[in-house]
Amino acid sequence: MNNKNFFFLSFLPAIAYWYLEENYPIRIAVLGGLALAVAEVSIEYFYTKHVHTLSKFNFFLLLFLGLLSLLGDEGIWFKLQPAFSGWAIGGYMGYRLWKGKGLMLEMMESMPKKTPLPGFILQKLEKHMVFLFVIYGSFMAVMAIKGSTDQWLFWKTIGFYIVFGAFTLIEILVMRVDIKKWHKSEREKLS
Repeated sequence: MNNKNFFFLSFLPAIAYWYLEENYPIRIAVLGGLALAVAEVSIEYFYTKHVHTLSKFNFFLLLFLGLLSLLGDEGIWFKLQPAFSGWAIGGYMGYRLWKGKGLMLEMMESMPKKTPLPGFILQKLEKHMVFLFVIYGSFMAVMAIKGSTDQWLFWKTIGFYIVFGAFTLIEILVMRVDIKKWHKSEREKLS
């Protein structure tokens, strides 16, 4: 199974929840979403013999929030999963930057072929990613509380990839400007 299939597989719990909420009581919707979350992690393990840390985190978060939804007979907790995930990812990345070495720089340094980019450019990108995840998490909290399940589903699935694609394009443009400035300053140092 390739990464594209895992990409679509990650949509299943949200899509199941959306469909079941439209047609059945909340308990059925939450149980259906949880069942597909279990299936998602099981399939990932079956095909890769490994479950990624982020998949584990999201699974246990969804399980916890799903149980809260079942106890309260309210689907809001289940729908808050992308908000908590965004805040957790952004918070962890921000903490790593605050401690002095971001995740991206550490990953780049661990690769066999070193990146020619200076660390300050990667750190700037990572700071922007922290803001992206925190803002996206906050937006998803608003969608879970104020938006319809249709709106929530769109922003949890396709909408996130649209936002991340736009973010990536903007970051590429910003990075190009930063790299040009860096190359210019390096040339001036050699002169």
